[in-house]
Amino acid sequence: MANAVLDRKRTTGPGQPDPAPTPAPARSRSVPAWVWALPPVAVLALAFLYPLALVVQQSVTPDEGGVSLDSYADVFASEVFRDALTTTVWLAVGSTVGCLVLGFVLALIIAFVPFPGGKAVARFIDVFLSFPSFLVTLALLFIYGSVGMANGLWTDATGAAEGPFHFLTTPWGVLLAEITYFTPFVMRPLLAAFSQLDTSQLEVASSLGAGPVRIIRQVILPEALPALAAGGSLVLVMCLNEFGIVLFTGAKGVTTLPMLVYSKAILESDYAAACVVAVVNVAISVGLYSLYRVVSRRAGA
Repeated sequence: MANAVLDRKRTTGPGQPDPAPTPAPARSRSVPAWVWALPPVAVLALAFLYPLALVVQQSVTPDEGGVSLDSYADVFASEVFRDALTTTVWLAVGSTVGCLVLGFVLALIIAFVPFPGGKAVARFIDVFLSFPSFLVTLALLFIYGSVGMANGLWTDATGAAEGPFHFLTTPWGVLLAEITYFTPFVMRPLLAAFSQLDTSQLEVASSLGAGPVRIIRQVILPEALPALAAGGSLVLVMCLNEFGIVLFTGAKGVTTLPMLVYSKAILESDYAAACVVAVVNVAISVGLYSLYRVVSRRAGA
C-alpha cells in the first residue's frame, strides 16, 4: 500500500492536487419500448378485441355445447341475408361512384373557379366531416319528407292532397342521403391534391390551345387519381357499415347488413344469427380497409 501511495505522489508531483476518482458508469434506467406499448394494447384488447372475440365465439357456439357452424349455414342459406348483402353492396358501390363524380366536380369548382367565399366553403368541408350522418338525413326529411317543404309547396300550389316526393323511404332516398353525407370525404383529399398541383402546367396547356375539358382529362385527372382512389376506398368502407342513414330515412324495404344485425339481435333475439352477420360485415370491412390503407400509402394521403 505504501508503494501505491508513492507511485501516486510521483504521478501528481509535489504541490499538485490528487486527481478526482473516476466515477463508476451509471446504470441505464431507460424503460424498454415494449413497456410503453402495454397500456394502449391493453385498452385496445378490452375495448375492441375482447368484444369481437365474444361475437366470433357466439357465432360458432350458439348453444354453448361445442363448436358448430350450423348458424353460418342457416344464415348463408337465408334469402334475407342474401338480399341484405346484395343491397349493402350495391348501395355502397352506388354511393361511392356518386361521391366520386360529385366530389370531383365540386372540388374542381372550389379549387380552380374563383368566386366569393371560396375559402369559406373549403373550410366548411372540414367542419362538415364532423357532422353525424343522421343530421344530414333529418335535413333531407325536412325538405323531401312526406310533410316536408317540397311537398308542402306542391300541395299549396296545386291543392293536391299530398305531394309527389316520396323517394326518401326507397333505396334511392338512402342513396341520395349517403351521397350527400359522404361526398366531403372525397372532396377533402381532392382539395389537398389540387393545392399541390403546379399551376404552370395548366397555363402551358391553355397556351397550347387545350380546352377546359382536355386540361381536366389530361392534366388534372391524372394528378387526382391517387386522391380519388383513397377517398373512394374510405367512402366504400363507411357506406358498408352505415346504419344511421338507413334507420332515419324510414326505408322499411331497405335492409342492409348493419340493419340485419339490429333486426336479428333486438327484434328477433336471435343472437347467434346476428353474430354471424356481424362477423361477415367485419370481415368485408377489414378487407376493404386494408385495401384503403394500401391505396392511401401509395397516394401519400
